[in-house]
Amino acid sequence: MKTIFDAKLLVVDDEPEIINLLKAILHQAGFARVLSAENCQQARALFALEKPDGAILDVTLPDGDGFSLMQELRLQSNVPMLFLSARDEDENRLLGLGLGADDYITKPFLPRELVLRLSGILRRVYQPRQAQPTAEECLVLGTVTVNFKSGIVKTADGDKALTAKEHALLKKLWENQGHIVTADSLCRSAWDDDLYGYENTLMVHIRRLREKIEVDPSQPQYLLTVRGMGYKLARENKQ
Repeated sequence: MKTIFDAKLLVVDDEPEIINLLKAILHQAGFARVLSAENCQQARALFALEKPDGAILDVTLPDGDGFSLMQELRLQSNVPMLFLSARDEDENRLLGLGLGADDYITKPFLPRELVLRLSGILRRVYQPRQAQPTAEECLVLGTVTVNFKSGIVKTADGDKALTAKEHALLKKLWENQGHIVTADSLCRSAWDDDLYGYENTLMVHIRRLREKIEVDPSQPQYLLTVRGMGYKLARENKQ
């Protein structure tokens, strides 16, 4: 795609009024290709057939739930996925993010906020890429290599894909490798906002990053917590 507005998006919600509203918002913002489904069955079929570049999912669906649906779709593709749901409890938000969602927005929502968050995620994922990454585009941590162009983490156990938020957080830490990055700074990189309201969300993403880049996530060697300040990505053989 030439720009993020060329992205094909899939909207999944059981309320036709919400689907029509989302389509209108996205079309007005410049996204011309917006598909829709009202249940899990339709979503699975459209996702397999149309191969969208991103998806917006409701949590409550008539034939299942958005959490399980996202896990199914993740087996087919690592395209950006975000939840748009009336469930505003912290446990639902953390569950969605913990399963690998790129964002979780609660209803009612501000149209501009939705567009800004979605656009930010798409830009990070679909920025122009070179065929072969240079050494400056790869992070090596022991036996693990992170390719920031493709968003793939190569490990002894196989390849693992970074979500858009994980990519943004890890890249910020990499750009400041060896130095402390405050939690506020990390939140601004991933959510264009300060820490307030994102404390638990940030911790979930850090945990998931450790699961992808650390040999033993419970005893991290590279992605370190600096209590009361933030996080640090240690240099090779240095902490």
